[in-house]
Amino acid sequence: MTTDQQPTLSRAFRLNCLPRDTELVESLLRAQGFLFAKDPCYELARSLLSGPTALGNSMAHTFGHIYIQDRSSMLPPLLLDPPQGSVVLDMCASPGSKTSLLARLVGPEGLVVANEVSPSRLGTLRANLRLQNLPNVVTTCYQGQDLPLEEGIWPYILVDAPCSGWGTVDKNPQVMNVWTPDKLAPLVQLQKDILAKAARFLSPGGTIIYSTCTTDPLENEEQVRWAVDTLDLQLEHLEPLPGFRVDRKGASELAHCLLVDGTKSGAQGFFVARLKKPGHLQQEQLSPTYRTESTSTGPRGTPVSMDLLTRRLPLRKTTLEHGTCALFKDRIFFLHHKARELFAPHLRWQGFPLGTLRNDRFRIDSRLHCLMPSHDVLGGLNVTDIDILHKIISGQSLPSPGQGTTGGLYWQGLPLGWLTIKGSRCLWSDR
Repeated sequence: MTTDQQPTLSRAFRLNCLPRDTELVESLLRAQGFLFAKDPCYELARSLLSGPTALGNSMAHTFGHIYIQDRSSMLPPLLLDPPQGSVVLDMCASPGSKTSLLARLVGPEGLVVANEVSPSRLGTLRANLRLQNLPNVVTTCYQGQDLPLEEGIWPYILVDAPCSGWGTVDKNPQVMNVWTPDKLAPLVQLQKDILAKAARFLSPGGTIIYSTCTTDPLENEEQVRWAVDTLDLQLEHLEPLPGFRVDRKGASELAHCLLVDGTKSGAQGFFVARLKKPGHLQQEQLSPTYRTESTSTGPRGTPVSMDLLTRRLPLRKTTLEHGTCALFKDRIFFLHHKARELFAPHLRWQGFPLGTLRNDRFRIDSRLHCLMPSHDVLGGLNVTDIDILHKIISGQSLPSPGQGTTGGLYWQGLPLGWLTIKGSRCLWSDR
């Protein structure tokens, strides 16, 4: 059972769902024999106590309703604390742990711009966003220090900087050999370059969270000192969230930053600082618009009407009410309206993939449970027996309870994904 007792194991995860679905996601975990405890740092954070297999093999993870994340990694988004409906720039986003938490915090009307320089890591980021059903995130692929965005308009920025990773030494002991002190100079300079760019992007009164998973003072408190002295930023005081122990000894900056004691916190070693640009953040700056004569119409795709998408599928339209859909070759993407307003026409970016369109026939991505209406509207399988769920996920077909070619897969009413119906049988396919 879930308890309020502080867990002794450090395996942490988040429930990736609306608060109203918390009990259903937890019931899916319990049905497979996973035991967990509430983590006091965040209402949807949990710590694993025991389980019959790796948490990554759980049904809740398979369908994107949980995300495995070290509890220290949750700190930067939680301490940035963007309000619902706001816009956030995540300058070094992959694999998407912090990006996805930011997306949950700002809600469907808000927007997270997730940038990743590495094409391969960008692929990982996009796969994680797809699994977690987050259409309010758009992705870009630029050097963080060279992002071609308008300056002075971004109210919330996360710089989870590339670092030596010394705080992960318990899980990755090789990092001490890869990033020896004599190899750090280029990395420290890169952190400065990204921080300097972030300071130019930041709106007056806006906030930057600078974080690393290292314990190295050169990459942590000395970077904060440099940012305050050079970039006209103000260091704000941070208090640790419940369940964390921090080291305040040493440089004066540590009296205001968080240097997480990994051993005492049951987490990775981590560093978090909050920096603010002088000025007052206006209400309209929470969701800025592009300030040039020309505005972006989004990537060059063919607009797709909602009527076309819902011709054969009763989609939950409210999921897509904060943007438009467009066709690129045979793939349909959701383009958040705030991204279309913010970006200049020359900027390369990608929205959220919904599926394919061939011969005017829309085939939805089977994992997009965020577009599924309730079971009484869509139909399909509403599973209450975990063994039946195992069977259909393993590739077995089951008798179809309805007609048509597509139906829903649910766990006690919790949407999981889209089933393919062939005649009198239905099956799960992730192709």
